[in-house]
Amino acid sequence: MPISSSSRNTVDEIFSEAPHDDQPDKPQADELSPVWVVIPAAGVGKRMQADRPKQYLSLLGKTVLEHTLQCFMQHPKVAGVVLVVQAGDPYWAELKPTLQTGKPLHIAKGGKERADSVFNGLQMLQNTLNIPNDTWVLVHDAARPCVTQAEITQLLVGVQRDPQSVGGLLALPVRDTMKRQQAPNSNQQDVLVSHTESREGLWHALTPQMFRLGLLVDALGQALASQQTITDEASAIEWHGFSPLLIEGLSSNLKITRPADLDLATFFLKN
Repeated sequence: MPISSSSRNTVDEIFSEAPHDDQPDKPQADELSPVWVVIPAAGVGKRMQADRPKQYLSLLGKTVLEHTLQCFMQHPKVAGVVLVVQAGDPYWAELKPTLQTGKPLHIAKGGKERADSVFNGLQMLQNTLNIPNDTWVLVHDAARPCVTQAEITQLLVGVQRDPQSVGGLLALPVRDTMKRQQAPNSNQQDVLVSHTESREGLWHALTPQMFRLGLLVDALGQALASQQTITDEASAIEWHGFSPLLIEGLSSNLKITRPADLDLATFFLKN
């Protein structure tokens, strides 16, 4: 069942849109297992060229981070959130007293890279909060404030419909023609095309990404110990020998990376 670009449906509304007998293996709304969420928010966002990390930039009267937190805190299947921030983050210290989350919000210390921060958040779930290893965990970028509850539910349904599923991630099929650039040349300032890559079977990875706590801790921990390049949770799971599900998300679920992205995010949140 596709989700329209304007959809911000609740869990119950999504399940009521189509007859259940068309998909007898689809879990019902009340059968979805609760999930915990880890949100890495320790990055500095150098490409934004702003006076503060991008997760603390203003977006429609709130910070980017507040929009992201609000979507997950309001989802009925989210049990709680672990937010990962840098130690001594002054912007978080300023924002924290103003937040009213309504659900548990725990703070973990950020690491050197995103993968390290995620691992720290997972370890807090496992070792400090004693969350069982078979619990589903979502990991979501703090700088993706336009994620919808409909997308979150779509991911929960897609992964939990198969009891043997290793997990999955929101993603988008590549629609544009993909160009590979030539290797940089010290005597050449322009960026030139090397060749055209086939887009067949290529997807843009989004977040949230959803895996069981124990598996993700093992996969990410071993990958980091082996000094593997881990750009998202799915890449750690792939390196561990598994194939996550691809669940189609929305193009509005953009990651704020450059100044123009704030204008796009403003448009999507307004509409």
